[in-house]
Amino acid sequence: MLEDLEPGALTRILRPTVIVSLGVGVVGAGIAIWLSSPFAALGIALGIAAAILNVRVLGTGVLSAQTQDTSDGKVIRKLLQSNSAIRLVVITAAVIGLVVVIPPLGIGAMIGLVIFQIAFVVNAGRAIMATRAL
Repeated sequence: MLEDLEPGALTRILRPTVIVSLGVGVVGAGIAIWLSSPFAALGIALGIAAAILNVRVLGTGVLSAQTQDTSDGKVIRKLLQSNSAIRLVVITAAVIGLVVVIPPLGIGAMIGLVIFQIAFVVNAGRAIMATRAL
């Protein structure tokens, strides 16, 4: 499905994703502060920041994999999959640790990650539908 997108599509998908997730995150943090939970507001900010960092590192990894001399697509995919899996395990373990140690901070971080992922899926779906409509 994502193969249909042109090479520069990830950059065009990321800009609106970041803007929307930051906007929704600010609203969510405002609600958390209004409900007297500043740690949840901080967690939302941490979750969105972790998601943005994860996608930026993924994009950098894709670019570096494309510039390597290896023409074998399986090797490049395997490398990207293992790096992505490691990052996701680290982020998941960090969020679970936060939930155990400081529950409002951990739950806020989960909410921030979810906000970013929903925005990313919606923007990626829009881009895919736009290319298929052509």
